[in-house]
Amino acid sequence: MIVLKNKWGWMVAAVVLAVALAGCSGKEEGKHIKLAYVAWDSEIASTNVVKYVLESKLNYKVELLQVDAGPMWAGVADGSADAMVAAWLPTTHASYLEKYGKQIEDLGSNLDGTKIGLVVPSYMEINSIEDLKDEAVGSALNHQVIGIEPGAGIMMSTEQALDDYGLRDQWKLIESSSAAMATELQKAYDAKKPIVVTGWTPHWMFAKMDLKYLDDPKGVYGGDEQIHTMARKDLKSDMPDAYAVLDQFVWTPDDMAQVMVAIQEGKSPEDAAKEWVTGHEDKVKEWLAGVEA
Repeated sequence: MIVLKNKWGWMVAAVVLAVALAGCSGKEEGKHIKLAYVAWDSEIASTNVVKYVLESKLNYKVELLQVDAGPMWAGVADGSADAMVAAWLPTTHASYLEKYGKQIEDLGSNLDGTKIGLVVPSYMEINSIEDLKDEAVGSALNHQVIGIEPGAGIMMSTEQALDDYGLRDQWKLIESSSAAMATELQKAYDAKKPIVVTGWTPHWMFAKMDLKYLDDPKGVYGGDEQIHTMARKDLKSDMPDAYAVLDQFVWTPDDMAQVMVAIQEGKSPEDAAKEWVTGHEDKVKEWLAGVEA
């Protein structure tokens, strides 16, 4: 223990302490990263898995920013968010890519084999969006499609579908949230009632219920999609280790489904992410390749 016996000693000590604290503050700031995401079950799963890896393996402080799709893209573009792992391409978020693509770095696909469209329980006899023109079908469904958050790509595609299939005059797209949509679907399914919702895969509801997509002969919803990772410009030079993990983050629909189902069955997103990462260390090592953990 060093005892300082005069005021100069105390002043020197104070200066040294201030410099040390400033250095620590700067270090903590440098280990802080913001991830934007939309409140889809799929993106809650993926974003929390990435968060847990960055925190547990690289000692980052990760701030999650839950926003709608438009603000998510805008945030990464203007730097108020550092990255996202929730860009659905080439169709769902096409308008956002066109608007913000030049201001964002696309790190490529982190999951292949996604799909969006109108979804109904398999016990319903309809098989195509064209079938919604039948007045008996429309009446049974109250001429309503249960949607999610306004501004989501799937909502914009569904508005287009109402026009392209000649449903606009009678049908209405109901805005809600992904959680509310899934709740309404589950209630109708349990009661064997008709319902049509905006749906996508991967999603836990396909593991819990026997569902089907309505055929889309006009191709409004596009084909199979990918989920991409997007980063702000200069993230690679500012946070090379976090950038490397984001760039190497790749998993499968089955991986994502495990996390989604765990959350749906009652685990917190944080606990579900931790459980999955702990059980898939080999895959996580691939994301950390070349990074000093």
